[in-house]
Amino acid sequence: MNDMDTRYIAMPTVEEQAKDMGLRNFLLGIYQKMALGLVVTGGMAWAVANSPFLIQLLYNFTADGRVTGYTPLGWIFAFAPLVLSFISGRFMNGLNAAVSGAFYWVFVAIMGVSLSSIFLLYTGISIATIFFVTAATFGVVSLIGYTTKVNMSGWGGFFSASVLGLIIAGLVNAFILKSGIMMMAMSGIGVVLFSALIAYQTQSLKTLYYSAGQLSANHRAALTYIGAIGLYVSFINLFLSLLNLFGGRR
Repeated sequence: MNDMDTRYIAMPTVEEQAKDMGLRNFLLGIYQKMALGLVVTGGMAWAVANSPFLIQLLYNFTADGRVTGYTPLGWIFAFAPLVLSFISGRFMNGLNAAVSGAFYWVFVAIMGVSLSSIFLLYTGISIATIFFVTAATFGVVSLIGYTTKVNMSGWGGFFSASVLGLIIAGLVNAFILKSGIMMMAMSGIGVVLFSALIAYQTQSLKTLYYSAGQLSANHRAALTYIGAIGLYVSFINLFLSLLNLFGGRR
């Protein structure tokens, strides 16, 4: 999302960062946008799943009502978040708060349509339980990323390659192998990978804040959307990995 090289920024000590109200407000703005994005996504997913007209447009069903796959329109929405993730830099890196904000809210709404299937495949109680487990995990690993003195700035390449590898493996499994065991293995890897990625992203956001210098309010607001979409995507992927592993199916 951000092409700024922040590896060599002189960072304040952890104690100084804890007293920096500017940093605190910057991160708070990111977390607020991420949380609101999750609310929009969840609301959209629930609304679509409870609309007989919309689910008929998106999914194929057996005679007894079980989901068997996507319709052509369903495939478009299934892959839309992935495509938008790859092109997000075109909209976010210009540091225009209005453009970044518009892209972010469109993205989380489309993600909600894409995730409507979970309400058809999993029980409501398991979705709620896994969501709160994900939220708790997110809080812990983000706090670790915020407070750790370990410099994770050089890990970006590893995370990018790992996420790309997981995406490719998921596509191969979905269209060729269709292996339940491989799906479970990828979900387990996803839990570890996205937990670590959240810690890395949190530390990177602190570095981004100090590297940004004296930006205008508009540019700084745009940066909060960049931070929010990164954490949001990691949260969603962590949630889906845990849901695949532990969710109770209908």
